[in-house]
Amino acid sequence: MPKPRSAFDETFPCDFYEPEELFEPGVLYTIPEIGRLLQGLDPDAEIDPDTEAVLVDWAVPWVMVNADRLIVAEPPAENSPGYYGLAEADAGDADGTADATAAGAADATAAGDADDTPVTDSSSGSQ
Repeated sequence: MPKPRSAFDETFPCDFYEPEELFEPGVLYTIPEIGRLLQGLDPDAEIDPDTEAVLVDWAVPWVMVNADRLIVAEPPAENSPGYYGLAEADAGDADGTADATAAGAADATAAGDADDTPVTDSSSGSQ
């Protein structure tokens, strides 16, 4: 049931972590682990199922709001959860791979069509 604001002695800003504050670079987390991190807990902290359900309810919208700054990995098995991490951390992974989006953007820039500016051929004087 809703309550009037005056029913509370004190209120606080509704301030959530930024992905870069919450995640370690190069580490991927499940939704339940993200929920724990959002509460300042260790990602593998033991919590009761009811508390975990509430934390998952908080973590899912947080992931959706921050989706443009995150990556998701294919679950390791069919019945396993997905894993999420920082998108920037992928640009220089330890295994030497690069984020496909960043690589595609670099290719487009090198080709001269990243901003739809035509590439000119200075030898023929035409565009």
